[in-house]
Amino acid sequence: MRCIVVVPIPAERRGAPARLRSPEDRKAEAIGLAQAIELEIAQSVSPPLNTIRPATLLGKGKVEEIKGLVEEHGAGLVVVDHTLSPVQQRNLEKAFGAKVIDRTGLILEIFGRRAQTREGRLQVELAHLNYQKSRLVRSWTHLERQRGGAGFLGGPGESQLELDRRMIEEKIERLEKDLEDVVRTRDLHRKGRARMPYPVVAIVGYTNAGKSTLFNRVTGAGVLVKDQVFATLDPTMREVKLPTGRRVILSDTVGFISDLPTTLVAAFRATLEEVITADLVLHVRDIASPESAAQRADVDQVLADLGVDEKEAARRVQEVWNKIDALPELERDEVENQARRMDPPPVLVSAVTGEGVPLLLAEIERRISGHDEIIDVMLPPSAGKLAHWLHENAEVVSREVDEAGQTHYRVRVDAIRKARLEARMRDA
Repeated sequence: MRCIVVVPIPAERRGAPARLRSPEDRKAEAIGLAQAIELEIAQSVSPPLNTIRPATLLGKGKVEEIKGLVEEHGAGLVVVDHTLSPVQQRNLEKAFGAKVIDRTGLILEIFGRRAQTREGRLQVELAHLNYQKSRLVRSWTHLERQRGGAGFLGGPGESQLELDRRMIEEKIERLEKDLEDVVRTRDLHRKGRARMPYPVVAIVGYTNAGKSTLFNRVTGAGVLVKDQVFATLDPTMREVKLPTGRRVILSDTVGFISDLPTTLVAAFRATLEEVITADLVLHVRDIASPESAAQRADVDQVLADLGVDEKEAARRVQEVWNKIDALPELERDEVENQARRMDPPPVLVSAVTGEGVPLLLAEIERRISGHDEIIDVMLPPSAGKLAHWLHENAEVVSREVDEAGQTHYRVRVDAIRKARLEARMRDA
């Protein structure tokens, strides 16, 4: 479908904080979002937004200008990279003679196409219905195509359901009950991991920062990697053995984005619980992007919305500056100098080449071993199984064999494995 992308640029106000994100980056991101659902971009415009018009968001002259572009290019859709009220959306559709979706609607459409698991589809559908519930204005109640997911761009020939507010609320109630079952299952899995217990390391970051590429590099998994927004939607977990022998669970999560719809944050809270409860959070940044600082602010805001405040972040969040291979030499020197001045310092990596990944694994080990103990263990020659368990579940600091054939181990373990070791030695 051909579309016009409209990116309104709010006027900078005197005394207001400076915008972190440039108009050029905002336009590029909006185009990327539209292309993520295979829309053909006929033209993009960035009209100044000095005053928000309650009826149409934009002024009359800009509305007429965009209408002309719609007619000139035969576009059937206008994407407005801004939040639109139901009235504004309806009025713009009448003015343009084309379908109109705002930023929230576009992101929901992308999520609807990306979700693969039952949980992901339920979350997207719930977010979609909550979004649409507020848009039941007069006779406009066409909400969903019967294709198993949420969508906005359906045309003639696709079956649609006429839903009134009562029916929507009933369906939302059913979805919430289904999601409760999923949440209970996920909670059982989480409790199961706690009994193992392996620390959980969650990867977060702005969409397209290279999280899944890094996840694949560390775990050897075959997670989908594409140069597009929200390529990863459903969370993926893998067990990873660190160089010392310690095991952790690495979790790849959905990418964050500026102005992430609150309906999606709420719907995906079950998935994002992995971030909230993780022992360590790796915040992967595309350090080669000119908008890296703005993207960091957006991710920090979502983390704060999830309850990871600044104090908590200092304790549990480790920044990972990815894509250092894409930096010119002089710029890379500047980035490395900046990293050395930070406390705690970020880890610089290239998920593509593998550069810096061993340092990252060592930093993960250091951050999660803060409460470990170093203990001495003496095993007789017959305790082969227990010796094997030690090597698999603890970091062996030193090992010496005495004249009697007994092996003296000095090992680093966490509190729970220490208790397990003591129980095994009593049973031996």
